[in-house]
Amino acid sequence: MMWSDCGSSLPCLKKVRIPLLLNPGHPYVASESELKTFRDAALRSGLIVRDRWEAAVRDVGNDADKIAQHLIETSVFTPYQVQQLRVGRGKLTLGPYEITDWIGQGGMGQVFKAVHSVMGRQCAVKVLPMEKSTPESRESFLREIRLQAGLDCPYLVRAYDAGHDGNVHYLVTEYVPGTDLRRLVRQRGPLDMNAAASVIRQSSLGLHYAHGLGLVHRDVKPGNILVTPEGRAKVSDVGLAAWVGMSDDPRAGKVVGTADYLSPEQIRNPLEIGPASDIYSLGCTFYFAVTGKVPFPGGSARDKCRRHVEETPWHPRRFVPDLAEEFVELIAEMMEKDPQRRIASAAIVADRLLPWCDGASQGFPAASGSSPWMPAPPPAEPPLEAVDREQPALAPSEDHRSDASSAIGSRGSVAMEELGKPTLLPPVPGWTDSLRPIDSTEVLRLLLVLAIVIPIALFIGAVIGFTIHDYL
Repeated sequence: MMWSDCGSSLPCLKKVRIPLLLNPGHPYVASESELKTFRDAALRSGLIVRDRWEAAVRDVGNDADKIAQHLIETSVFTPYQVQQLRVGRGKLTLGPYEITDWIGQGGMGQVFKAVHSVMGRQCAVKVLPMEKSTPESRESFLREIRLQAGLDCPYLVRAYDAGHDGNVHYLVTEYVPGTDLRRLVRQRGPLDMNAAASVIRQSSLGLHYAHGLGLVHRDVKPGNILVTPEGRAKVSDVGLAAWVGMSDDPRAGKVVGTADYLSPEQIRNPLEIGPASDIYSLGCTFYFAVTGKVPFPGGSARDKCRRHVEETPWHPRRFVPDLAEEFVELIAEMMEKDPQRRIASAAIVADRLLPWCDGASQGFPAASGSSPWMPAPPPAEPPLEAVDREQPALAPSEDHRSDASSAIGSRGSVAMEELGKPTLLPPVPGWTDSLRPIDSTEVLRLLLVLAIVIPIALFIGAVIGFTIHDYL
């Protein structure tokens, strides 16, 4: 593949009226009714007994803020649990799992942090929302559970358990501390060559394992690569994975994945995808990791799909001039539009990344800071109507936006049915100037030129007009 010559989808979170991080100096004072709501929900949750609650009241007084802070400091509740209990949500368990925090939103549902009540093991619990519980979605969810249960690789997120609590179906996987690659890059900027090579190499080893079992992930992207503070990487969200040649997949024949990272063959003919498609998507992910940019920014999902097939992305050195030539060429070979010319296997990708992994980063310490908004409520208990009426919907925060404005799905993947199966032109070499994205600096320069030229042109036109008028 030739680089262009450049010359150098979460639910809206809801604002709450209670202070999230309890501050003794905060002017807000909880009312007696709010204290009663908090107490009743806490006792109903089964996570605290009445004697322990009364002991907390004796220790800090009959003040909801102080009681909540005390119960957090003594590890009775987590901050997330306190947030939910204070608005009356008392169910914080799914079967034997106690929900302790909210992680995010996957393509098949919300993801919570939890701990097994007997084993004490931390884990992640993916929940299929009841409002999306259709026969097709339940079948897809069960299929994800069966797929992930058969995977055992240190570079893939492992499944531990599955079950249902009433009408709520859930999948339990290992909890990977840290963040995903997308958030890591957005918080700390593009990775250096060594750090990026280490993360992508581990991801390619996980994909090589899956490909060896006949699986194709179909949605490789930064949001599906989890990175620990120590720099270990694991590929997650295998819910869209498919057996090569599988005919009973309900999403067979549909364009599945996220528009910023789709391979050309996924767009042209979704029935004929293979491991090479994952390598292309991993190449796009690699591009994002070292530049902080998606290969084809801006435009709609349909525009992105067309550009994946027809156009060439900006040269990575446009954004990072110090990238080595061999490093850049490896990314280019992973992003070849013709699968026959692409790197043949994920194992080869891993081998070719080795020279840059010796000096890999020692880790990625978690960024500090917390969200000022209430996270999603626990499953199996809908939000209280009275609370919902007082909580206006907000736009997703920066941490929960998709990789680009038109990415499909939010932190997970959904079938892009609205795209259908577009008929697209074959790829063309090089870059078409008329289709080149306009840089923001170019727009500013154009506006400045117009601001200068237009008044001058109007003045000249007026002079000529008066001259002609006098002459006539």
